[in-house]
Amino acid sequence: MRVLVIGTGFGRHAAAPAYESAGFEVEVVSPRDEAAIERGLGSGIDLVSVHSPPFLHLGHVTATIDGGHAVLCDKPFGRTADEAAEMCDRVRDAGVLHFLNFEFRCRASWAKFKEIVDDGVIGAPTHLSWNWFGNGLRGRTHGWINDADLGGGWIGAYGSHLIDFTRWLFDSEIVDCGGVTRIDDPIHRDSDGVLKQATAEDAYAAWFVLDNGATAAQDTGFAAAVPTIPRAVLLGTDGSIELTADTTLVLRTTGSEPRAIEFDRPGRPDQALTTFFTQVAEALRTGTQIAPSFDDGLAVARVMDRLRANAVRMEVPA
Repeated sequence: MRVLVIGTGFGRHAAAPAYESAGFEVEVVSPRDEAAIERGLGSGIDLVSVHSPPFLHLGHVTATIDGGHAVLCDKPFGRTADEAAEMCDRVRDAGVLHFLNFEFRCRASWAKFKEIVDDGVIGAPTHLSWNWFGNGLRGRTHGWINDADLGGGWIGAYGSHLIDFTRWLFDSEIVDCGGVTRIDDPIHRDSDGVLKQATAEDAYAAWFVLDNGATAAQDTGFAAAVPTIPRAVLLGTDGSIELTADTTLVLRTTGSEPRAIEFDRPGRPDQALTTFFTQVAEALRTGTQIAPSFDDGLAVARVMDRLRANAVRMEVPA
């Protein structure tokens, strides 16, 4: 089975080796090499995996669908919910298989989190809190991720995963949200050494209300001076789940002693990618549509648009 990977960052360094581990024959092309993309689309491939920047998603996904190919798109799914909706409409009309790269659903610790909830161990889940700060954007060269018009920002880069996980975990849609967005590291040099001001958030704190009455909160950023340890806590009517560093899950239920479950630290590339791509391979072999799909990408894009519209935006220092 052959996959054309469009993207020389995450696509080349994370997606491509994960596809190889899942048994695919892989070709990687630059998202800006239109001739190479056109050749790849005409080479009898089984899947196109789009890992270009979000401002290029619509064009690359459209070309893939027009060629009749199954398509996987990375997150954030385009720049806006309007672009996501257009890609959804096109893929539905074309009748091709479509997948959205919310691969963290397949991370062992996140999947166990979901399994415990579905088994009813903590009763009905009522509130999810997520907290993590990294420093990967501090001092980084200015690029699309710092530019709001190009689909940049931490809400799309990481928050999209958390929003998808929240919907999936509670099996319910998010109906309202708000919060605060910040730019903790506003000035970056571009590749030519010119100072530029970021317009996309690199941190946010947000609240969410789900259709089933549950709530969630996310407080996260990627331009802190030093990183912190990721921590998620889910409260239920009969207990709680706490996940620390994606490696230690502690289950607490009424009347029982806490139980800890340990997981291997996620590697690079993340094993979750190989797990998800293996599921995609089986879907392609059987012609079966699986989730997460473009429909999930659209649902998350709508929440992100609403969050950006409702959130208080802290002013960037001049």
